[in-house]
Amino acid sequence: MNKKVTKNDALEAIKTILKWIGEDPTREGLMETPMRVVESYEEYFSGYKQDPKEILNVSFSEIADYKEVVVLKDIRFESFCEHHMAPIIGVVHIAYLPNKKVVGISKLARLVEVFSKRLQIQERMTAQIAHAIFNELEAKGVGVIVEAEHHCMTTRGVYNTSSKMRTQSFLGELKTVDI
Repeated sequence: MNKKVTKNDALEAIKTILKWIGEDPTREGLMETPMRVVESYEEYFSGYKQDPKEILNVSFSEIADYKEVVVLKDIRFESFCEHHMAPIIGVVHIAYLPNKKVVGISKLARLVEVFSKRLQIQERMTAQIAHAIFNELEAKGVGVIVEAEHHCMTTRGVYNTSSKMRTQSFLGELKTVDI
Protein backbone atom coordinates (compact mmCIF):
# COMPACT_ATOMS: atom_id res chain seq x y z
CA MET A 1 0.00 0.00 0.00
CA ASN A 2 1.41 3.42 -1.02
CA LYS A 3 1.31 5.83 1.89
CA LYS A 4 1.14 9.53 0.99
CA VAL A 5 4.38 11.25 1.95
CA THR A 6 3.68 14.06 4.39
CA LYS A 7 5.47 17.32 5.08
CA ASN A 8 6.61 15.78 8.36
CA ASP A 9 8.15 12.86 6.44
CA ALA A 10 10.08 15.39 4.35
CA LEU A 11 11.26 17.23 7.48
CA GLU A 12 12.52 13.97 8.97
CA ALA A 13 14.30 13.12 5.71
CA ILE A 14 16.21 16.42 5.83
CA LYS A 15 17.18 15.75 9.45
CA THR A 16 18.44 12.32 8.39
CA ILE A 17 20.56 13.87 5.62
CA LEU A 18 22.01 16.36 8.11
CA LYS A 19 22.97 13.47 10.40
CA TRP A 20 24.37 11.50 7.44
CA ILE A 21 26.78 14.32 6.52
CA GLY A 22 27.96 14.50 10.12
CA GLU A 23 25.89 17.41 11.39
CA ASP A 24 23.69 17.75 14.45
CA PRO A 25 20.21 18.86 13.35
CA THR A 26 19.48 20.00 16.91
CA ARG A 27 22.27 22.58 17.06
CA GLU A 28 21.12 26.20 17.04
CA GLY A 29 22.12 27.06 13.48
CA LEU A 30 20.39 23.99 12.02
CA MET A 31 17.21 23.75 14.08
CA GLU A 32 15.11 25.55 11.44
CA THR A 33 17.00 24.13 8.46
CA PRO A 34 14.67 21.17 7.77
CA MET A 35 11.64 23.50 7.59
CA ARG A 36 13.53 26.01 5.43
CA VAL A 37 14.63 23.27 3.03
CA VAL A 38 11.13 21.80 2.76
CA GLU A 39 9.62 25.24 2.16
CA SER A 40 12.29 25.94 -0.46
CA TYR A 41 11.52 22.64 -2.17
CA GLU A 42 7.82 23.53 -2.24
CA GLU A 43 8.79 26.63 -4.22
CA TYR A 44 11.50 24.99 -6.35
CA PHE A 45 9.16 22.22 -7.44
CA SER A 46 5.88 24.16 -7.63
CA GLY A 47 5.56 23.33 -11.33
CA TYR A 48 4.10 19.94 -10.48
CA LYS A 49 1.01 21.71 -9.10
CA GLN A 50 0.40 23.78 -12.23
CA ASP A 51 -1.23 22.80 -15.51
CA PRO A 52 0.48 24.36 -18.54
CA LYS A 53 -2.82 24.26 -20.46
CA GLU A 54 -4.37 26.71 -18.00
CA ILE A 55 -1.60 29.23 -18.60
CA LEU A 56 -2.13 29.35 -22.36
CA ASN A 57 -5.94 29.33 -22.32
CA VAL A 58 -6.41 33.12 -22.67
CA SER A 59 -5.51 34.80 -25.94
CA PHE A 60 -6.05 38.26 -27.41
CA SER A 61 -8.96 38.16 -29.86
CA GLU A 62 -8.26 41.69 -31.14
CA ILE A 63 -4.98 40.50 -32.69
CA ALA A 64 -6.14 37.03 -33.73
CA ASP A 65 -5.25 37.83 -37.34
CA TYR A 66 -1.58 38.57 -36.52
CA LYS A 67 0.46 36.53 -38.99
CA GLU A 68 4.10 37.26 -38.11
CA VAL A 69 6.48 35.47 -35.77
CA VAL A 70 6.26 36.40 -32.08
CA VAL A 71 9.59 36.19 -30.23
CA LEU A 72 10.34 36.44 -26.52
CA LYS A 73 14.00 35.99 -25.63
CA ASP A 74 16.13 35.74 -22.53
CA ILE A 75 13.47 34.29 -20.24
CA ARG A 76 15.56 33.46 -17.18
CA PHE A 77 14.82 30.19 -15.42
CA GLU A 78 16.10 28.06 -12.58
CA SER A 79 15.50 24.34 -12.43
CA PHE A 80 17.06 21.23 -10.92
CA CYS A 81 18.49 18.27 -12.78
CA GLU A 82 16.76 15.02 -12.02
CA HIS A 83 20.05 13.13 -11.78
CA HIS A 84 21.79 15.10 -9.00
CA MET A 85 19.11 17.60 -7.92
CA ALA A 86 21.69 20.27 -8.74
CA PRO A 87 20.65 23.66 -10.14
CA ILE A 88 20.25 24.33 -13.84
CA ILE A 89 20.26 28.07 -14.53
CA GLY A 90 19.76 29.61 -17.92
CA VAL A 91 17.59 31.37 -20.45
CA VAL A 92 14.86 30.31 -22.84
CA HIS A 93 14.13 31.93 -26.20
CA ILE A 94 10.69 31.30 -27.69
CA ALA A 95 9.38 32.05 -31.17
CA TYR A 96 5.99 31.06 -32.51
CA LEU A 97 3.99 31.67 -35.65
CA PRO A 98 0.41 32.25 -34.49
CA ASN A 99 -2.66 30.67 -35.99
CA LYS A 100 -5.47 32.85 -34.55
CA LYS A 101 -4.20 32.66 -30.95
CA VAL A 102 -1.73 35.21 -29.56
CA VAL A 103 -1.03 35.20 -25.82
CA GLY A 104 0.51 37.86 -23.61
CA ILE A 105 4.25 37.56 -23.19
CA SER A 106 3.90 36.93 -19.46
CA LYS A 107 2.09 33.69 -20.36
CA LEU A 108 5.19 32.46 -22.17
CA ALA A 109 7.36 33.30 -19.16
CA ARG A 110 4.89 31.52 -16.87
CA LEU A 111 4.94 28.48 -19.12
CA VAL A 112 8.72 28.32 -18.80
CA GLU A 113 8.32 28.55 -15.03
CA VAL A 114 5.82 25.67 -14.90
CA PHE A 115 8.20 23.31 -16.67
CA SER A 116 11.38 24.57 -15.00
CA LYS A 117 9.93 24.25 -11.50
CA ARG A 118 10.19 20.46 -11.74
CA LEU A 119 13.04 17.98 -11.73
CA GLN A 120 14.22 18.20 -15.30
CA ILE A 121 16.62 17.37 -18.02
CA GLN A 122 17.13 20.23 -20.43
CA GLU A 123 16.21 18.27 -23.54
CA ARG A 124 12.81 17.30 -22.12
CA MET A 125 12.05 20.80 -20.82
CA THR A 126 12.84 22.28 -24.24
CA ALA A 127 10.46 19.83 -25.95
CA GLN A 128 7.74 20.31 -23.31
CA ILE A 129 7.72 24.08 -23.80
CA ALA A 130 7.64 23.78 -27.59
CA HIS A 131 4.89 21.15 -27.65
CA ALA A 132 2.72 23.05 -25.14
CA ILE A 133 2.80 26.19 -27.30
CA PHE A 134 2.33 24.25 -30.53
CA ASN A 135 -0.61 22.22 -29.22
CA GLU A 136 -2.40 24.68 -26.92
CA LEU A 137 -2.12 27.71 -29.21
CA GLU A 138 -2.50 25.58 -32.34
CA ALA A 139 0.48 27.55 -33.64
CA LYS A 140 1.62 27.16 -37.22
CA GLY A 141 5.17 26.85 -35.96
CA VAL A 142 7.23 27.01 -32.78
CA GLY A 143 10.91 27.37 -32.01
CA VAL A 144 12.40 27.04 -28.52
CA ILE A 145 16.07 27.40 -27.67
CA VAL A 146 17.37 26.82 -24.14
CA GLU A 147 20.88 27.71 -22.99
CA ALA A 148 21.86 26.77 -19.46
CA GLU A 149 24.63 26.12 -16.99
CA HIS A 150 24.35 22.79 -15.21
CA HIS A 151 25.72 22.85 -11.69
CA CYS A 152 26.07 19.08 -11.76
CA MET A 153 28.97 19.82 -14.14
CA THR A 154 30.19 23.18 -12.87
CA THR A 155 30.26 22.60 -9.09
CA ARG A 156 30.99 18.88 -8.93
CA GLY A 157 32.18 16.00 -11.10
CA VAL A 158 34.26 17.45 -13.95
CA TYR A 159 34.13 21.01 -12.53
CA ASN A 160 33.84 22.49 -16.00
CA THR A 161 32.91 26.01 -14.93
CA SER A 162 32.56 27.62 -18.35
CA SER A 163 30.35 25.16 -20.21
CA LYS A 164 26.75 25.81 -21.19
CA MET A 165 24.36 23.42 -22.82
CA ARG A 166 22.14 24.45 -25.72
CA THR A 167 19.03 22.56 -26.80
CA GLN A 168 16.42 23.44 -29.35
CA SER A 169 13.05 22.24 -30.58
CA PHE A 170 11.42 23.45 -33.79
CA LEU A 171 7.93 22.36 -34.80
CA GLY A 172 5.58 22.98 -37.71
CA GLU A 173 6.50 25.73 -40.16
CA LEU A 174 9.50 26.75 -38.04
CA LYS A 175 10.98 23.25 -38.21
CA THR A 176 12.95 24.20 -41.32
CA VAL A 177 14.51 27.31 -39.76
CA ASP A 178 18.28 27.02 -39.43
CA ILE A 179 19.62 28.69 -36.29
